[in-house]
Amino acid sequence: MIGPGLLVAATGVGAGDLATATFTGSQLGTAVLWAVVVGAALKFALNEGLARWQLATGTTLLEGAVARLGRGVAWLFLPYLLLWSLVVGGAMMSACGVALHAIAPVFDDPARGKLVFGVASSAAGVALVLAGGYRLFERMMAICAGLMFVVIVVTAALLWPGTGEVVSGLVVPRIPDAGGQGITWTTALIGGIGGTVTVLCYGYWIREEGRAGMEELRVCRIDLGVGYAMTAVFGMCMVMIGSTMEIEGGGAGLIVSLADRLEQPLGPAGRWALLLGALGAVFSSLLGVWQAVPYLFADVTQQIAGRSGPVDERSRAYRFYLLAIATAPVATLLVSFKQVQKVYAITGALFMPLLAVTLLVLNRRAWAGDGQNRPLGTAALLVTLAFFVYLAIG
Repeated sequence: MIGPGLLVAATGVGAGDLATATFTGSQLGTAVLWAVVVGAALKFALNEGLARWQLATGTTLLEGAVARLGRGVAWLFLPYLLLWSLVVGGAMMSACGVALHAIAPVFDDPARGKLVFGVASSAAGVALVLAGGYRLFERMMAICAGLMFVVIVVTAALLWPGTGEVVSGLVVPRIPDAGGQGITWTTALIGGIGGTVTVLCYGYWIREEGRAGMEELRVCRIDLGVGYAMTAVFGMCMVMIGSTMEIEGGGAGLIVSLADRLEQPLGPAGRWALLLGALGAVFSSLLGVWQAVPYLFADVTQQIAGRSGPVDERSRAYRFYLLAIATAPVATLLVSFKQVQKVYAITGALFMPLLAVTLLVLNRRAWAGDGQNRPLGTAALLVTLAFFVYLAIG
């Protein structure tokens, strides 16, 4: 019942989210725990609107946008998807490479270890997607998500900053100054929680589950609620862990730095546990992108060609893009992870307001029928739009 929601949670949490939440906790402490909840709620509003459209119309959001707004939508989305895939693919490989090199430092040169392990992780992701299809993917994601969730929650509990601080950070919204950087870190925390383009993949996952018709909306709301609740708990735990220590470094290397710092209060077991949990987080994100983003490419190319009907893992377009996203981004492994992550954050920030606008335009009575936006849903989408416009401009 909650399978697609778990996939959303596992795919949406990557190295960038680990870094952002931990850095924010280190800089601002537990005072901004509320921001994690807000970020998860905004992403829930977007995904719920997407699910409503698909259940009401029987078409994916991309299909609906092309049908109602014209084929130009597909032509505009395709180059964006190509750029995003290149950047995020490199970020996923880099994060997995760094985590695996930290666990098994068999290379003297960390850069070489990142490259070799990153390529190996990509190949493993391709093999899993091709070998077992959606069901094997779902089981593997459940294992990775469970590993990362348990490890991070237990680590946060062992480093518990205090019940009073945690409760205050959740119920009293405030932003510490932090040398004038408080607002910047807080908006980054809100915007980074729960993924960006991968939000669109939820529609393909519920189609794999056979969900159709508005009677399935309640199930989708439950599984999205569970998925984003897990995302929020994970993010809050990373903020709490970061609040207990001063952190330097950046990007995927933060995983190693944080694990080394945890060795003092928690011992070697704490260091290894965090490394394994981080590996579960970054590999599940890679696997989710490898499995789901080719759906988007197959769908958009089908719309450009003027064809209709569902896309699946057996199509040539799907398999071509799976191999492309697993190989082309290897070149970015030679670039600083920090720079790759910066481009990834910018492209993601630009996409979210466009998604909110699309849902506001499509989910009206004339087009979506019973899936139309209700007042609460419209308000949530408007708030989401306003926030991500601010984030993209800033």
